[in-house]
Amino acid sequence: MATQTHYTQAYRGVLRELRKSTSVTRKVNSTVSANIRAIFSKHQTTNDPSILRDIESATLFLKSQREHKALLERYNPLFDLTSQERIAATARRVGLNMPKSPSSDE
Repeated sequence: MATQTHYTQAYRGVLRELRKSTSVTRKVNSTVSANIRAIFSKHQTTNDPSILRDIESATLFLKSQREHKALLERYNPLFDLTSQERIAATARRVGLNMPKSPSSDE
């Protein structure tokens, strides 16, 4: 049987992972947090253990997604570059320089 503390822990876990996954501000969008709060308040009275399992799965998904992004940034330095920057970085990696493109005013 799911108790009130289980729901509270699950709710806090989801909000914690959402906060960690946001960028610099560490603030969760108010619409997202309001929807999560509504879902919790709706299912809190049913005492259905499958709801808690789904919430824990969502928390695990958010955590895994955040860790995956961190690993991509760490081990793939070209991850967040534009296509032109990626081409130039790849050329530099093998010892070449990209030719300078003519500017429009020349």
